[in-house]
Order: sequence, then structure tokens, then C-alpha cells
Amino acid sequence: MILVHLIRNEHMNVSRIFLFAVGILAATQLAAQSPSPRTLVKAGRLLDPRSGNVLSPAAVLIEGGKIKEVGSPSQVQGHAPAGVKTIDLGSATLLPGLIDSHTHLLMDDIVRQPEAERARHLNGGYAPAQLLAIVESPSKRVLIGAQMAREDLESGFTTLRNLGHSGIDGDTELRDAINAGRVPGPRILASGRKLITRGDYVQNLNPALADAILEQEFLLIDGTDRARQAVRKNVFQNVDVIKVTADENLTVPELTAVREEAHRNHLKLAVHAVDKTSIQTAIDAGADSIEHGNEATDAQLKQMHDKGIFFDFTPTSYGDFFTRIFEATIVEDLTLRPERIGADEPHRQRDNNLVQQIRNSWLKSPDESDKQDDQQYNSLVQRVLKSGVKFAAGSDMDWHYPEKTRGETTASRFPTLHEAGMPSLDVIRAITTNAAEMLGWQDRVGAIEPGKFADLVAVAGDPITDITQLERVRFVMKDGKVFRNDIQENHSK
Repeated sequence: MILVHLIRNEHMNVSRIFLFAVGILAATQLAAQSPSPRTLVKAGRLLDPRSGNVLSPAAVLIEGGKIKEVGSPSQVQGHAPAGVKTIDLGSATLLPGLIDSHTHLLMDDIVRQPEAERARHLNGGYAPAQLLAIVESPSKRVLIGAQMAREDLESGFTTLRNLGHSGIDGDTELRDAINAGRVPGPRILASGRKLITRGDYVQNLNPALADAILEQEFLLIDGTDRARQAVRKNVFQNVDVIKVTADENLTVPELTAVREEAHRNHLKLAVHAVDKTSIQTAIDAGADSIEHGNEATDAQLKQMHDKGIFFDFTPTSYGDFFTRIFEATIVEDLTLRPERIGADEPHRQRDNNLVQQIRNSWLKSPDESDKQDDQQYNSLVQRVLKSGVKFAAGSDMDWHYPEKTRGETTASRFPTLHEAGMPSLDVIRAITTNAAEMLGWQDRVGAIEPGKFADLVAVAGDPITDITQLERVRFVMKDGKVFRNDIQENHSK
């Protein structure tokens, strides 16, 4: 535009215009040929999750947002240009950027139903928050998602797979905004709307409004043709993965149609499957990953192993997680109510019956279910490890945890796998190298290796001997850019 303006200016002679144009061209070529910014990161230790080996001391040379060289400081520094920017993390341990392979950024559930009300509804512990999110402004949800994404990044999660509950295009638009540098956040693989059968998640909606409400959040599967159409609608939104919730109403032919259409568009298929029937449907249809898988049998794990299907752990409720988030709400504990009100026997029996109804509902009273559920999950972890099936782990996070950021809450879920019996190194693999393979991004993320994105995190101690170090990430780099550096021994230049 400047050149056009000069040409139109009568007082500018042709030779001066020519020289100006040559100057612009030369400057453009010089900028294109100038070397990419380089950074040297040094640390006391570097853990390679794939092999379990530790390099000590360690250095990583970064150029143009990618890892160029990894080795000892003396070796790598010898290949770095003079005056290279150096970040010295002292005795800290470097790890690849962490990967949460199952999350819901555009949900921050703070809706807590009283116990009696939860028991009266299908999915009573979750549906109210889901419906509120659907009817709220999509713009508000994306802004919530931007906050959740930033907080996840600050806690070391440089890659996320967002699996639904994001409206029609909330997660794809958030992904694009992050990629364009408009807002800070991790790399996102976005699934768009979740594919479900009618009756999943919510029921008994106003018939005049039901379809309009559901279509803001879900795509319905009703036969193989509609299953393919659902995938195509998400492809139109430029998704990175297809997510399906399997229940007893979903047929193998329907899910197979989804898988075929997804693979035809070079997209992986992640299937939410909790009960045995749904897990078998996912296996028979050829899912790429089974999310949750809580009731998987040994025979099903063997089938998954033989077919190369990933098992994606989601230890969201392990321990006292739900007890803690429910502590922030005012709900009446029905187990104590009869004593508080001095109830007579008929009223006491009525309350006891209601307590039993709640305990049999989808979301049990948290303190009652913690120990029993944890024992079952311990067994699941051991059986998955013994089976040899490929596994990764995700937080399944969409809950608001009092006094924690989303990133801190996300990070708190993975050390629970160690409590359930998984070795620390396998926990780290589940959210780095293994997760990268499950996502199909093993050539980009998941390890500190030449050619991969410069996504690095550091903790102060040794995460192998203390897996809770993952909850206290103190340095975060994504694409060669530092987003957090709390290392006290920092000597950055």
C-alpha cells in the first residue's frame, strides 16, 4: 500500500520509487533468511519417560519452537551460537510437556444438587450443570474455556484432548484462537459435539424444546445413515477427533459406521464406555480408544490388546475428590437427618429408604462410596497393567474444585493412579509418551527429542520417587516460549 501511494504521488520520481521497492524486497528477504530464535535450557536432570533413563546434567537446544538437540551441557552448549538465550533451571528435573487426553474445558461445574434431588433424576449429579451450560451464552462458555486452558497450561499441560461438552464449535474456535496466538493455552485436539443415542445424559425434557436443546451440545445417532451424517457435521467444524458415548442402546453397526466415516476423514474414534455391554460394543466396532472402561473384564482387555485399542484411564473420582467438592455446598446429609429432627419411626424409615435410593443412584453420596470405589479401581489398574493393553490417562475434568485452579485440579488426578498401584514411571508415561501415541501425535509431542515441539516442564524434585511433584510444576515452556518459571535457582540471561 505504501508503494502504491508513492506511485500515485506526482512528485516522486521513478528512480526513487524503484530504489524504495528494492529496499522493501531486500528487507523482506533478509527477514526470511534470518535465523530462528534459539534458547538453551539447562537442568540438573532430564527424564526420558519412554526408556526411564535420566540424563544428568542435561541441556536442550531449541530453535524455531522445536527441539534441535538434547545432551550434556558441555556438548549442547558447544553447538549453540554465541549469546544464545540461556535458562538455567538449577537442580530441577525436566520432563516433556504433560498431556491430558480427556478433558472438558468449556465446563466448570459448580452446580450441586441436594442429595434427595440427585436421586430423583437420571444423571442427577451432572445433568443440571450440563443443561445450565447448554442454555448459557456460547460466548461465555468459550471465555470460561479460555480461562481453563490457560490454567491447565500454567500447571504443565501443554497438550489437551477436549472430548465434548463444548457446544457446537466452542472447542474448535478456542483451539484456533490459541494456535493464532490470540489467547494463551495448550495445544488442543477438539472433538466438537459428542455423538450420543437419545436418552443419554438428560431425559424428560420439554418435547417442544428437546431437540433444539440437545443439538446445541450433542449429535444424535439413530441408525447407520444418521451416524455417518453426525460425523460429517463435526468434520464440517474441522474437528480433530470423534467422540461417542456408548450405552446399551448403541448398536455395533451404528458405531462401526461412525468409525468408518471418522477413519475415512483421518480422524480417530474415542468411545466413552463404562459398562461391560458398551465396552464390548466399542471393541467390536473397532474404536481407537475406550474412555473410562471401569467395568472391563479380563477377556475384554485381552481383545483390546489384540486389536491395539487404547485404554484411557480417568481416575477423576478416586479418593476423596467428590467429598471435597461437595464440602463447598450446603446440602443436607440424610443419614443424620432423623436424629437431628428427632423423627419417629415411620419418618425415620422413610429417610432411611431415601438414603438407600441415593446410594443406588448414579452419583453416590461421596463419603459413602469412596473406599468401595477405590478398591474396584485399584483392581482395574492392576488388571490393565497385567493385560499389556496400551494405556493413557485423562482427567475427565469439568468440575470446579474450591480454592484450586483448573490446572491444579487436573494435576491432582494423576498421582492417584500411583495410589491405585501404578508405578510412577508408568503414570508419567500415561500422560506423555503413551498419550502422544494414542492421540496420533507421537511425532510432535510426548518426549524431549530432536524434531518435536519444544514443550517442556520442570519440577523441583524427582517425580519417580515422589509422583506428587507433578502437582507442583514450576517451569512451563510451550513452543519454545516460557509461560511459567518459578525455579528459585533461575539464572536466565
